[in-house]
Amino acid sequence: MPRHPSRRAFLAAVGAASLAGCLGGEQAGAGGSRTDTEVATGGTVRATPTPTAEPSGSPPPTVDARLSLPMEPAAIADEARSGGPPKDGIPSIDDPSFVSADAVADRFEPGDPVLGLARGGEVKAYPQSILVLHEICNDVVDGTPVSVTYCPLTGTAMGFERGDTTFGVSGRLVNNNLIMYDRGTEAWWPQVLATSIPGPWNDTPESRSLSEFRVVWTTWDRWTAKHPDTRVLSFDTGFAKNYSRDPYGAYNPRSGYYEDDASPMFPALSTDDRLAPKRVVIGSRTADGAVAFDKRTLRAEKLLEGELAGSPVVAAYDPELDTGYVFRNPEERRFAYRDGRVADDAGDTYAPDSLPTERLYAFDAMWFAWSGFYPETTLYV
Repeated sequence: MPRHPSRRAFLAAVGAASLAGCLGGEQAGAGGSRTDTEVATGGTVRATPTPTAEPSGSPPPTVDARLSLPMEPAAIADEARSGGPPKDGIPSIDDPSFVSADAVADRFEPGDPVLGLARGGEVKAYPQSILVLHEICNDVVDGTPVSVTYCPLTGTAMGFERGDTTFGVSGRLVNNNLIMYDRGTEAWWPQVLATSIPGPWNDTPESRSLSEFRVVWTTWDRWTAKHPDTRVLSFDTGFAKNYSRDPYGAYNPRSGYYEDDASPMFPALSTDDRLAPKRVVIGSRTADGAVAFDKRTLRAEKLLEGELAGSPVVAAYDPELDTGYVFRNPEERRFAYRDGRVADDAGDTYAPDSLPTERLYAFDAMWFAWSGFYPETTLYV
């Protein structure tokens, strides 16, 4: 059997021993509980479920149409693996506080990544340097209980409505991706799939997909330039963490685990060499299928046409936030890019996030993660 390191072994390999314990409770890393012998041998281990109280509470809000899955939910659960500390060993932030951008400006370089959220009347920024050590922030934004989530191993930042429950880190991974659990029912929810699968604490008899919303992966300088009044997740989280050092490497500039050609920490569900493993794509998926646009190409071309499950779509680049948006284009309308705006064939112009057609949910993801979950995806480069 191939040998694959746990996240604890990886951190040691990149010289992060000084962060021992910072990613979890008694162990550094993420995933399910593993013994020292299991870490040393690198074998795949099916962790024994952590004893837990009987779940009580309501499930999080879900949508009517379940998203497409690469295989049956039970088969996805069979692919889940452990890699470090136990359930809640990576602690979610459940009582967040926020400060002004000016109050913490000295903590950031211009290109440092943040997760931006503008919802209703509120604008917030969640620094990647904080969420890399917590992965989930349970918050209330514009009166709605939400969870802002980030998986460092797949580079995915996503938002979910949570209802009257909260999400926690299960301690398991599938396709290197964070498996969340909700504390109301203790069902498992792989982050990218946003869909429940059977878990050791809840067999989830009916697989449902979460109600999700866009969180923008951008940089400190871009987000604060567009939203100078943004509130920023405080570094005073109540946890003793070293938020000045990313144990996996750096995005500014990109290094370590985050380099394009670096291998995933654990085997992907499938491999696809059309792009380097960590190359970032803007991906969109529905109940019918999936599509991905190479972010570097979208940045250069500004507009890309494609298809999702045989239906025309168009991706538009937003230079203010260095992100992209994906829209249905059933009438195959022609668009042109003009000075940061998108013009239609009638000459009307629109912001890149507001084309006059249905916008699909889309987000940044490392290519290996996207293609592993959606092996039939169309890709435009």
